[in-house]
Parts: sequence; structure tokens; C-alpha cells
Amino acid sequence: MIVETIEYVPGYVIVETLGIVSGTIVNSKHVGRDIAAAFKTLAGGEIKGYTELLTESRNIALKRMIDAAEKLGADAIIGVRFGSSSVLQSATELFVYGTAVRLKKSEG
Repeated sequence: MIVETIEYVPGYVIVETLGIVSGTIVNSKHVGRDIAAAFKTLAGGEIKGYTELLTESRNIALKRMIDAAEKLGADAIIGVRFGSSSVLQSATELFVYGTAVRLKKSEG
């Protein structure tokens, strides 16, 4: 599956737009990570526990979006964007969305 943040796929022509596809996940913070993060804010630097949590969440949301596009028979997803929102004090939603399309190789 081709996934692009731009509105086209170089070398291809869009032959059909299938609609919006999305993926989402809501993750909550882990108490152990919160304690480690509190100490890290005193010293400064990367809070690796949260980086790992966000990376894992992003990958899951992407996979869910790709699965939705595959069910529609898409070749690619264009115009991909990420977003996030706070659901509860200790939980965050990460979402990704784009437009599922069918492609053909460009002539020329």
C-alpha cells in the first residue's frame, strides 16, 4: 500500500477516489511511565517511555487505516494527516486519515 502525505502519487494517475479512510487508537499513560517522566522533566531530555508509546500508537493507527483502504480495494492513500486529542486526563487519542484511491501507471 502506497501512503503519501501529498495529494498524488508520483508516476501514477488517480483513476478512482474511494473515500476517506482512517485509523485511531486511544492509549492511556502507565503509572510507571508517569513517575519516570516526572523525574526526567527535572533533568531534561527525551522521555523515552512516551516516545515508545507514541511510536507504537502511530503504527497501530496507520495499520488500521491501511486495513480500511485494503477493504475498499485501494492501491494508495493520499493526503495523509495525523492528529491527536485528549480523551481523559490520562488517555490520548491518536488518529490518522487520508483518501483511498485506485491508481494506474502514468504513461510518459
